[in-house]
Formats: sequence, C-alpha cells, structure tokens
Amino acid sequence: MPGITTWAEPEKGVYLRENRTGISVKTGYFDPSLPGTENRMRPLAEGFRGLGVSAIERCAEADGEWVTIDEVGYLDSCCPEYCQAVRRLLGKKRAVIVVREQELPFLTELRNRQDVFCVNLDQPFGKTGCVIMASGLGTRFGSNKLLAEFQGKPLIEHCLEATEGIFERRVVVTRHQEIQELCRNREIPVIYHSLPYRSDTVRLGLEAVMKMESGSSGGEQQMEACLFCPADQPLLRRETVASLTLCAAGTKAGTDCRYIWRVSSDGREGSPVLFPAWAYEELCSLPEGKGGGFVLRAYAERVRLMNVQDSWELADVDRPADLERMRRPGDV
Repeated sequence: MPGITTWAEPEKGVYLRENRTGISVKTGYFDPSLPGTENRMRPLAEGFRGLGVSAIERCAEADGEWVTIDEVGYLDSCCPEYCQAVRRLLGKKRAVIVVREQELPFLTELRNRQDVFCVNLDQPFGKTGCVIMASGLGTRFGSNKLLAEFQGKPLIEHCLEATEGIFERRVVVTRHQEIQELCRNREIPVIYHSLPYRSDTVRLGLEAVMKMESGSSGGEQQMEACLFCPADQPLLRRETVASLTLCAAGTKAGTDCRYIWRVSSDGREGSPVLFPAWAYEELCSLPEGKGGGFVLRAYAERVRLMNVQDSWELADVDRPADLERMRRPGDV
C-alpha cells in the first residue's frame, strides 16, 4: 500500500519517508530553546515542499484504493503546500491517516470532515458501556442454557470473552444465582434481580452502567453510548463487537444525533445493538415487557447496520437443538 511514514529522533529531528521508494527527508529540527519537554521541534518547510508534496502526489496517482499517512501533526500543518496536497489526495483516495489531537486549523479540518472515520488511539472505543443480557428464563431450553457446555466452557463465557477489554464499564444482568456466582468469581460486575420483564433487565443494566465507577473516567462521567449484548450468542466474535463499537465511536454526526448501530447479515438484522446517550431516557422507561426493539422501531431512520459475513454470529440458543447445530463442524 502506498503511503508516507514520519518519525522523530529525540533531540535531533523529525523525518518523512515515502514508503514505496524508501527516500526520506528531514522535516523538523530540535530546538532546545523552546519551552517545555515535548514538541520541541521546529518545521523545515523545504522538506515538506520537496519530497513531502511530491510523495503525496505519487500516492494519489498510484494503483489501489488506499493510502496511509503516519502521521499528520503540528509540523505538517505549518506547510500550506503540503496541507493542500493532502486535501487533493483525499479527493482521489481512501486514506488511513494518523492525526494528532491538537487544536490546529488543518488538524481540526481533517478530523471534522464528513467523509472521515476518526479513531482516537488513546480511547478508540469512546466512552462506551456494555450491558450483557443474561436474564432469560430458558423455558424452551428446559434448564439454564447459559451454563450449558459449548466448546469446552459454559455458554455465557463466550459472550464474556467477546466483550472483554473493549468497554469502559460492563455489567451482567441476570435472574440466575449461578450466573451471579460465575461473574463474581471472574470479578465481572453483575446485577442479580427477580423482576419479571425484559424492560426491567434493560433499565437495571443501563442504570448500573451509568452509576458504576470507571478506572479511567470516574463514576461521574456519562457513557456516550451503551451496547446491549445477549448472552446466548456463543459464536459472536470479539472482532465484531469491537468493530461495531468503533463504528459508533467514529461517527461524525455529533452527540445529539448519533446513530443506533446494530449488526446484520444477509439482510437480517440482529444483536448486539449499541444505543447512543440520547436514547437512555426511553430505554429506562420502556413499556412493561418491551425491550430495545421498541426504541429501534421508533427511530428506524437513525439505525445504521454493520454487516458480518458469518450469519452464525447472530444465531442465538433457544433450544438444545440450536446448540447441537452450532456444534456440528459442517454447520459452522
């Protein structure tokens, strides 16, 4: 893939390399007279005007759909010719660009473009919570399906692994004492209740996520979005959960009109579903017995889908026969 890489050598300079040719040039030099301990570099505009601009132009004309630029920051933004070359590139190619989180006009312009999918590398999934729905009675299964063995572990373990390490706050909501004990043994927050309706599970989970303390953000910071994940989809992959959460975190529509995101496969919509903060009030006051689908139908124009290739990821377990189908190598 054609692209450009930049790197710094402490107390020496900053360099730019055209990946395809391997040619590099110095684009910044260390100035010990600058204040502070970081970013003590001054731009060398001739490096950007020379190799930088021509390298960008060659990337724009190269074969292939994608280009990479690692990274664009303060030094780059000081050269108008280089900035304009990047703009022209974005008119011709799809690009993966690492952009510094600095309040400079060109960097802000890149981050705010409507055709940009922006990922904050310090917090790639945003301030997002997760509610694992584990309150089903398992009537059709005949026993607690979440403890049924699948691929050498209890069914619910697959959901716990698929949602691990992505969310600032995560909670399991269950009516089952065995699930409560399992979660506590794994130091996963759990809400144990005896309320009858799906709406109760949604409300209890969301309220818990909003009140929980978070190691990085503290208990007072509201989650920008919350994912609701059924505990009975054992083939759901962690990569799918992460991608869905990234889709929401990278949306450029603004806090008040962010989308509801859900997975789909072959035109069939499914779970998990990620709701933005504007939906919290309605999720906490659902009609008796209703679930998140009530809000999905009310705001169908705000729903966005992320397609997965393997439709088995969306499959849930209602009966023992469902689990048996998933165990057969030819079916998965």
